[in-house]
Amino acid sequence: MTLLLQELVVGLSTGAIYALIALGYTMVYGIIELINFAHGDVFMIGSLISIAIFGVFGINAASQPQGLALVGLMLVACLGSMLFCALLGVVIERIAYRPLRNAPRLAPLITAIGVSLILEDIGKLWKGVSNVSFPQIFPSTTYYIGDVSISSVNILVFVVAVVLMIALQLFVSRTRTGRAMRAVAQDREAAALMGVNVDRIISITFFIGSGLAGAAGFIYGLQYGSTIFSIGLYLGLIAFTAAVLGGIGNLVGAMLGGILIGLIEAFATLIPSSILPHGGAPWHDAIIFAVLILILVFRPSGLLGQQTPEKV
Repeated sequence: MTLLLQELVVGLSTGAIYALIALGYTMVYGIIELINFAHGDVFMIGSLISIAIFGVFGINAASQPQGLALVGLMLVACLGSMLFCALLGVVIERIAYRPLRNAPRLAPLITAIGVSLILEDIGKLWKGVSNVSFPQIFPSTTYYIGDVSISSVNILVFVVAVVLMIALQLFVSRTRTGRAMRAVAQDREAAALMGVNVDRIISITFFIGSGLAGAAGFIYGLQYGSTIFSIGLYLGLIAFTAAVLGGIGNLVGAMLGGILIGLIEAFATLIPSSILPHGGAPWHDAIIFAVLILILVFRPSGLLGQQTPEKV
């Protein structure tokens, strides 16, 4: 039981990161039905920007700021990463996707893959092909609930992710802009006839989704202590899977899908070698996608998705 609870802690903190990235996928798809494969690499750029911001303040792996200096640095790094990624998302939408909005669906999809490769090359040229250390400035303290250990970093990652997810849900459900986003997602042409500036709403969607990816890049670095130019491809694929699992286009579904995949990944490590060769750890990706396939077989729209007619 202790081992199960310990993996639950790991799964929740990892799943929270997946959920933040998945929100960007599901927001963009809900508005313009585009699978933005560049989104994972925006997350990667966010992690590198966080490192660059720390570098501006002279923070390295050995630095241990305290008190208000620590809080200020973390806020500046997180908000700076979010702002940079948000603006990057808007630029990508304006240059790469908007001209192809009325093109056949394959064209923007190929463009998204191209933008992803461009961002990967930018990360590779900027920081090289090796792992880049992320300054671990947040004090690592371990708390115990019985025999279950919870680190302060796990708590921080989960709290930041949950606060951002709740803020997004409130923004979409309670604000005028959020209502406009839901209107555009439901029927773009009808929303335009009602006076909604569709281009502006789509840009705001990319701004918010990419900003959340920037926050995910920051907390990912805090939790794992390093990043690399190729991390966006892998985590982007996992986060996209989370969005599909929960019901792509559904914000709560993306959050649920991210948490579930984090838990599946954590609990997979408990599978003994008597069931799977070398135990469950090397098989966690296969297990994740096997669960996804099984769920989609019985519920093609995802856990919280709704079957809707194709838009024409």
